[in-house]
Parts: sequence; structure tokens; C-alpha cells
Amino acid sequence: MATTADVHPVDEMPPVRQLAALGLQHVLAMYAGAVAVPLIVGSAMKLSPADLAYLITADLLVCGIATLIQCVGFWRFGVRLPIMQGCTFAAVSPMVLIGTTGGGLPAIYGSVIVAGLAIMLLAPVFGRLLRFFPPLVTGTVILIIGVSLLPVAGDWAAGGAGAKDFGEPKNLALAAFVLLVVLGVQRFAPAALGRIAVLIGIAVGLAIAVPFGFTDFGGVADADWMGISTPFHFGTPDFKASAIVSMLVVALVTMTETTGDLIAVGELTGRKVEPRSLADGLRADGLSTVLGGVFNTFPYTAYAQNVGLVGMTRVRSRWVVAAAGGILVLLGLLPKLGAVVAAIPAPVLGGAGLVMFGTVAASGLRTLARVDFKGNHNLTVVAVSVAIGMLPVGVPTVYAKFPDWFQTVMNSGISAGCLSAIVLNLLFNHLPSRAGSDLATEVEGVV
Repeated sequence: MATTADVHPVDEMPPVRQLAALGLQHVLAMYAGAVAVPLIVGSAMKLSPADLAYLITADLLVCGIATLIQCVGFWRFGVRLPIMQGCTFAAVSPMVLIGTTGGGLPAIYGSVIVAGLAIMLLAPVFGRLLRFFPPLVTGTVILIIGVSLLPVAGDWAAGGAGAKDFGEPKNLALAAFVLLVVLGVQRFAPAALGRIAVLIGIAVGLAIAVPFGFTDFGGVADADWMGISTPFHFGTPDFKASAIVSMLVVALVTMTETTGDLIAVGELTGRKVEPRSLADGLRADGLSTVLGGVFNTFPYTAYAQNVGLVGMTRVRSRWVVAAAGGILVLLGLLPKLGAVVAAIPAPVLGGAGLVMFGTVAASGLRTLARVDFKGNHNLTVVAVSVAIGMLPVGVPTVYAKFPDWFQTVMNSGISAGCLSAIVLNLLFNHLPSRAGSDLATEVEGVV
């Protein structure tokens, strides 16, 4: 029988009490992002409040199921690493377009189901491409993931994008307070508490926010106690060619993003992602996306927010994130419980997000420290990839005049930067160098 010492940290099972607290921390880190996609798509389609609430609870339910598939796994589905799953933002623009001009929700769900099946079929192909993701590429991608998420934390800290009091000093003061609590717990509290520093920061921030009128729990009273998402609630899926093509482009983007996230978590946890496990992770993405189309929600991908939480807390157990998946399933079945979590004010999440997303960027720098930058073009690969990845983050409308398929790929700083890093690494380190070049020798393992 294996002893505790023989168990990899990824497979360790913490005590139930720790599981619940650490899992809740992961839920709080990704909740705002998880509900944002159904909120944006539903609002753009002018759905009724009841339908909008249905979309959100369906999303939370499938988020939880998708996370359990990814962390626990069965057969060839699931990477079996601490990975949270959530709706991808890369699909927002195409889905709004399909929903408002191309057939409504049934056309969205038809294209989502086809995209999920395509991801499952393509997963083994992506698995064989792992050799094109050396530390040069993965470190760059992890750095871009972290830096591109920082504006999200900034929006939260200022009050949440579109808030009437956006940028008010009181919002930023609350976010700064939460940040200081997280740092204080990490520095001065016992190690056991340090692991849930983000959760403590959010709880203390919420305790301060309530008496100062930052949040309103009025929606909790109106929410139902029990709600179950039934298949094809909004009608039979409609399979339109134009919608399917645009969603297939999204599928390629999310596969690229998920590959970067899985490799990042593999680096953070000390369990390197191999071609087979990468294919299993992508296959789980595809299955979750098909479930999304059936149960009235959207395409799923690994959530970069939680990559940062794994790096910051150093808690590597996949069972912690599986517990978070269980909590999401509960939130999806108990709308009233979901309404409580939804009431957490944006500045509280912003203060915690600054630490988490900054940790992701720092992890990328740590990976790049293993790369040889002498006598080669590796610095150029990093520099140009980061620049391309940051372009849509700093100038969100930079590609507004381009075709929809191009915007789908390039408006995500993560996918744009990831594709750039892969292509530039191929160009400088895999293609034959010109005759007489002193850079012709490829340094295996560091380029």
C-alpha cells in the first residue's frame, strides 16, 4: 500500500474541512468570469430576467460538471490536474452575432454542440503538437495569461466595468484593503491559513463592504431555492452552417488557450503535461462543450484565473478543485445560494485578483528563467509575442475593422500571444537557418 510520501501532491486528498474552504476559494476566484458570459450574451439578446437567471444557473451547473470531468476524469477524458472550467470569452462575440441575427439561442446551441464534437476529434492531434511548446513558448504564454488578466482585476477593483461609481476612491480603497489582508495573512498567519489567504481576504472584505453599502442582498430573497436545468430548454438545436463555421474558429482558439493553461498548471504542480494527458484534457473540454449545448449554456475552457490561485497558494491537489466543481454544481441547483455569491462586490474580487493574476505572470517569468537567451533569437520571440498578446488588451478596438473570424482569434490576448509564440519559435528555432548563420544550432530543451 502506498504511503503518503509516495502520493504526488496533485493526488493528495486534504481533510474535508480544508477541501471545502480551499474549494470555495477557487469558486470565488472564477465566479464573476463564469456568470459574465451568460449575462453578456443574454443581455445582448434582450432575454427576460427569468431566462437570464436560467442561463446563469445552467452555466454554473455545467461549470461544476466540466470541472469534475477535468479534475477527477474517467477513461480518456480529463487531464486530472487542478483545473477549473468555465465559459470561454472567445465565444462571446460570435454567439452575440448568431443570437441576434442568425437564429437565436437554438442556432447558438447547434453550433456549440458541433464545436464540442470537433474538439473531441481534434484532441489527439493537439496532443502530438506538445513538442512545439518548449519552456520558451510556455513561459511566454503563462506571462501573457497573467498580464492580460490584470485589467480584469483592475476593472473589478474600480467597481466593475459599466458600474455607475466606476473608479470612485472608495472602490479602490476597498480593493486595496482586501489586497493588504491577503498579503498580511500570507506573511504573518500560520501556513494552514496562508493557503486560504484569498478566501480570508474576500470574507473580511465582504464584512467591511456590507455596512458601508457596497453590496445588496435583495436578489437573494427573490431567488428560488431549487432549480434544475433541463436539456434543450430554449428549443431544439438549429444547425446553421455560418454559425457552425464561426464556432469552429472559436474551438481552435479555446484549444490553444487550454493547451497553454494545462501546461502552466503542469509547471506549477510539478506534474508535466504529456501528449496523452493533454489530449485527455482537451477531450474533456470538448465533452463539456457538448454538454453546454445540450444543457442551455456555452463552450467551456480551462480558467486562467485559477491557474494563478494554484501558484499563489501552492495547494496542488486536484481534489481541492474537484470540491470547487461540487460547489458549482450546488450553486447551479440552488439559485438562492448562487445569488449570495453573486452579491460579493467587484472591488473585493479586484483586490484578490491583483495578487492571483500577478502570480500567473510571475510564474511565466520563472519558466522563462530556464531559457537560454545567449547567441539566439529567443528574446525576439518573447518580445514580439508579448507585444502582440498585449495589443488587444491595451487597445480593445484595434481589430474592429477586421472580419469576424479574425477578431475571434486575435481579440483574445491569450490566443494571439500563444499563436505568435508558437509561430516565432518555429521560425527561429525549428526551420533550417540560412547558410553561414552562427545561430544554426538548436539548443534542445531550452528553446
